[in-house]
Amino acid sequence: MKIGAPKEIFEGEARVAMTPDSALQLQKLGYDCLIETGAGDRAGFTDEAYKQAGVEVVHSASALWQASDIVIKVREPSDEEAARLRNGQTLISFFWPAQNEAMLETCKSKGANVIAMDMVPRISRAQKMDALSSMANIAGYRAVIEAGNNFGRFFTGQVTAAGKVPPAKVLVVGAGVAGLAAIGTATSLGAITYAFDVRPEVAEQIESMGAEFVYLDFEEETQDGAETGGYAAPSSPEFREKQLEKFRELAPEMDIVITTALIPGRPAPKLWLEDMVAAMKPGSVVVDLAAEKGGNCDLTVADQKVVSDNGVTIVGYTDFPSRMATQSSTLYSTNIRHMMTDLTPEKDGKVVHNMEDDVIRGATVTYEGEITFPPPPPKVKAIAAKPQAEKPKELTPEEKKAQEKAAFRKQTITQVSLLAGGAALLLGVGLVAPASFMQHFIVFVLAVFVGFQVIWNVSHSLHTPLMAITNAISSIIILGALMQIGSGSFLVIVLAALAVFMAGINIFGGFLVTRRMLAMFQKS
Repeated sequence: MKIGAPKEIFEGEARVAMTPDSALQLQKLGYDCLIETGAGDRAGFTDEAYKQAGVEVVHSASALWQASDIVIKVREPSDEEAARLRNGQTLISFFWPAQNEAMLETCKSKGANVIAMDMVPRISRAQKMDALSSMANIAGYRAVIEAGNNFGRFFTGQVTAAGKVPPAKVLVVGAGVAGLAAIGTATSLGAITYAFDVRPEVAEQIESMGAEFVYLDFEEETQDGAETGGYAAPSSPEFREKQLEKFRELAPEMDIVITTALIPGRPAPKLWLEDMVAAMKPGSVVVDLAAEKGGNCDLTVADQKVVSDNGVTIVGYTDFPSRMATQSSTLYSTNIRHMMTDLTPEKDGKVVHNMEDDVIRGATVTYEGEITFPPPPPKVKAIAAKPQAEKPKELTPEEKKAQEKAAFRKQTITQVSLLAGGAALLLGVGLVAPASFMQHFIVFVLAVFVGFQVIWNVSHSLHTPLMAITNAISSIIILGALMQIGSGSFLVIVLAALAVFMAGINIFGGFLVTRRMLAMFQKS
């Protein structure tokens, strides 16, 4: 069977669905590969590179569609391209079936089998085919680059001979794949980054990347990410009002705002309103990654960059992945290749369209003359559901007081028990040991008790910063031991010598650790 990749005809689209490297992998699956002449030029892949990879270069789109059993594309087919489909032919591309009902009917009438890359279910096994995530990752990165291109200052803070430069403040709205990519890029450039998402489970991911999660003082039962395929679900009107209130509070402080919020099958929610843009400082930038679906910002114009009355730039480009066409084509063609691997279990160049497979069934929108969209929910959840921990009950002042009393009573009983045990031990030793030994032994026991109480109550995370204090304590121990080491008792001399040895290890080890820590902050 033959796999063909035509040249994208959508205005401004520079990506291509097949690269020379992916063609080599497809040939290992038993397929012959075709490419329309010039299809990879804008992504940096020449016809000569395809020929060297064993790909046949076809000189017209109509000839390629006619010769190919499987057509792979980036954008959804145009009416002209859909008219070229034939019975039994397979089309793999982005399709957006919920917004393209007429196109679904056309493909059904043609008898073509259509696999929509935007419908790949978000389950662990399908991550390698998740083209939406691949493109969103690039879009999030590119959004920060575009913001920096339109922002007249540094991202990172600097102290220079000419003065101090404060770091930029960046707010990312929506922490999906694109949002997380934007957070990572902004943080790595040195900006102070804030992020908001309606799904509380992503707060840990945001904070692990060095950003601050923006919390709302609002409790709402949110739908688990496993039930929504990892996407955010629509919020209640009350939650939305609280959300907008928080954004209005943040707007005057933010230098750059990147919005990424999308809900599958719905227009993009309006989150950054006109009054918020008006509250921003002149020179600030808003980058709206949801521009193609209507935009999250009131002032967004798709495919354009506009400047508000107060000097805020709103970037509404819809071709962020295409602005990095080489990287985008490489990732997308890899997603396609993994899809073909699943469709070719025997690696014999023959498609096995297994509608019992969760991934293939979920991505298939027309099959054997029937519309198969929407698919049934996958048997495996998108994200492992995390058991929700019960929130700790807020204690009343009376309950807190009772709890403190119980803790104090328990601690007192423990200390009294230890003292009683120690007294019994001293009494037992005193009955058999001479008086001179008892003087030294009592000093030893009290030193152990005091040292244990001092060190045990110090938080473990503070041990290293308090090394100097423990050195001082060890020095006192050494002085005391040296005073005892001159006594006539052999046992006391041995114990004093051991004290000097162990305290010495602590002192010298502490100095070494402190020196090593200080060296970390010294310039080479």
